[in-house]
Amino acid sequence: MKVSRVSEMRELDRRATVEFGIAAELLMENAGHAVYHALRDEFGVAGRRLVIFCGMGNNGGDGLVVARKAHSSGGTVTVFVLGDPDRFKGAAKTNFDVVSRLPIAVQRLETAAAAAAAVARCDVIVDAILGTGLTGEVTGLYRKVIELINGSGKPVLSVDIPSGVHGDTGQVMGAAVKADVTVTFGLPKIGNVLFPGYDLGGKLYVSHISFPPLMYDADALQVGLSSLAELAPRAPDGHKGDFGQALFIAGAAGYLGAPYFSAMSFLKAGGGYSRLAAPRSIAPFIAVRGGEIVLHPQAETAAGSIALQNRLDLLALAGQVDVVVLGPGLSLDPETQQLARELAAEIDRPLLVDGDGITAVAQDLAVVKGRGAETILTPHLGEMARLTGRSVREIDDDKIDTLQRTAAALNATVVLKGAHSLIGHPDGRVFVNTSGNSGMATAGSGDVLAGTIAAMFGLGLPLPAAARQGVFVHGLAGDLAAGERGEDGITAQDILDNLPAAMKAIRHGLDEAQRERYATARVI
Repeated sequence: MKVSRVSEMRELDRRATVEFGIAAELLMENAGHAVYHALRDEFGVAGRRLVIFCGMGNNGGDGLVVARKAHSSGGTVTVFVLGDPDRFKGAAKTNFDVVSRLPIAVQRLETAAAAAAAVARCDVIVDAILGTGLTGEVTGLYRKVIELINGSGKPVLSVDIPSGVHGDTGQVMGAAVKADVTVTFGLPKIGNVLFPGYDLGGKLYVSHISFPPLMYDADALQVGLSSLAELAPRAPDGHKGDFGQALFIAGAAGYLGAPYFSAMSFLKAGGGYSRLAAPRSIAPFIAVRGGEIVLHPQAETAAGSIALQNRLDLLALAGQVDVVVLGPGLSLDPETQQLARELAAEIDRPLLVDGDGITAVAQDLAVVKGRGAETILTPHLGEMARLTGRSVREIDDDKIDTLQRTAAALNATVVLKGAHSLIGHPDGRVFVNTSGNSGMATAGSGDVLAGTIAAMFGLGLPLPAAARQGVFVHGLAGDLAAGERGEDGITAQDILDNLPAAMKAIRHGLDEAQRERYATARVI
């Protein structure tokens, strides 16, 4: 499913009216009906007491449609308008005029306290206050009403997006409603699917409000929810070379986990042959833990990292495999950092750069831009800051645009790791991953991800699809680990151990609970 920016949704609304003659009143009626549908199914309407808070824009107009439909179906409705009703325009004014003629309690709200008694008595609250047009901090009456809603302990349904959440970033603009259910229109907005907006929205529904598919499936909409690719069946007579060969250039003294987790995860996720080039002194320790990994001990620097003198041997090794992973636990030793840059520039195989490898290439991005073979970079926010020269805060407030610019500038697929990781491709497409949990924010988790992505390529997926699939499989393995142990205390080993089960689920089909969890947006 595609995901839209606020400006893109405005354009879809305009086109629906101009090109297809779908009047604004009909779009608002469709939106309000979708909200009513979810309200009825999730909380009930007949015999229930509902409080609906309406702002002065189209979001408030949608809330007025809900008020009318809930009243018609036997609900007791109280509407609070946050502003002067004379300011309603267009379809919102039409719906206010209709509701005003019905036996529905409608009150202009001057203070949040004036709504407190009704909120205390109600069964459900509908938040139709601000919508996706919000650009500034929430203050004054709006903030106090949001605080009243959040402190009420009552079920909350938000219209389009929880009030106070920025529609293009998911960030909280001072204060935001914490909803149990959100119904959004046309398509999910970026703010509906990125944290913290995603978490504040609760269960998410989407209604296309009668937009034709050629509008909401258009190629011009470049952001979407990630979906699974179909893996080719494993050949019953296949040998290890048929399922991909990978070289991992990783590890340093004091960093034994990263090379092990990355190289072993390739095998656990279905890859066939895993080679690991690691410093000679740590190779025996890795061999004890991962005897299935083929080790290539390397000459070391004085600090115990891989020395520059290994360059030609490593290039020769890289020429024997399908994909190379460079960087997990490689260290920040200047000599090894120089080696990483030279290898990134010269390796003629698909290359995934992670961890300390990203720090190395960030010092000379030309080595990535100039590569002839495909490249994947897997930064967390701090590493993305090194790649872009922007602060973590700036990136966090502008993830999608930053990712698009970076992937295009580097001609690389970039996986921006975090809650709902983002996968950006050079052509501008961005995919939002929906698997994973907070327990995966643990040392070594990213190393497991690197090997998992490489395994998806080894199993036959094109590199961009392998990145998306690998991120999902990694998250699914983390979710399976959390299901067994809870999110507290999950380690990279737990994620690694659950990769085979995750792959089994992918090949045989997710169960109903998993499909529900990863659906993200349910279509009304």
